[in-house]
Amino acid sequence: MSKYYLNYLKELESEAIYILREVYAQFENPVILFSGGKDSILVTYLAQKAFYPAKIPFSLMHVDTGHNFPETIKFRDDIVKDLGVKLIIGSVQDSIDGGRVSEERGKNATRNALQTTTLLDEIEAHNIDCAIGGGRRDEEKARAKERIFSHRDEFGQWDPKNQRPELWNIFNGQHFQGEHFRVFPISNWTEMDVWNYIKLENIPIPSLYFAHEREVVNRGGTWIPNSEFLILEDYEQVVTKKIRFRTLGDITITGGDESDADTLEKIVIEVASIRHTERGNRSDDKRSETAMEDRKRQGYF
Repeated sequence: MSKYYLNYLKELESEAIYILREVYAQFENPVILFSGGKDSILVTYLAQKAFYPAKIPFSLMHVDTGHNFPETIKFRDDIVKDLGVKLIIGSVQDSIDGGRVSEERGKNATRNALQTTTLLDEIEAHNIDCAIGGGRRDEEKARAKERIFSHRDEFGQWDPKNQRPELWNIFNGQHFQGEHFRVFPISNWTEMDVWNYIKLENIPIPSLYFAHEREVVNRGGTWIPNSEFLILEDYEQVVTKKIRFRTLGDITITGGDESDADTLEKIVIEVASIRHTERGNRSDDKRSETAMEDRKRQGYF
């Protein structure tokens, strides 16, 4: 009798599909956190595979800061229309207008941390008991120590010292009323795995990931895109560079890399040679050594 082997990408795919089906089995009202970035796109694509030929049984949720790349918003709207799924939009601007959060001030102001309040408000408003995210352990040290089924208390907070064991891929989604889970189906994937899989499956992604000419400003050694939200100092100059983005967040905090990688093949080669993490150009992660963990403790993605 012949044996059936899976290559490493198909093993990762199989694990992610198993996790997504476990979510469907254990929770009443899950959503996929969808930012329009490659990882949330990948999770959504895997959900398609997990439940084919039926539609994805989860809504998509986007926490909209109002400072997005226009390309990201268009991609989000196109994929929602194509999949025929429900889209829940939480507006940070509405949170600001309603007095729930206060806008940061100064040239390095960002709305990134403000997303936490909007996210938790939307989770409560829609009775969501599970939010599926695209976080991966290789991205950042705080994400490296988080479980695949990550429990959040009634305040939406994460306690890194009190996590549930996950032995033999047995996931415990039990929770009390008002609590919820964050689940990360691609937690064990690396950036290279993601790009190899996107290339293998020819998954559509926003044009921002491919090298293109764009107006940018060098700030803190990072090429920040010029936009209506960027406050320029007198000494700062706007220049045009051929760049691409390895990770997508707010347009105010997402730095680009100078690159000629304008195809998936070139991106895979480029990623193989890079020695800094993809979040290395995210200014929100540079605020302190524990910036990500501090935000996650409070309920961040």
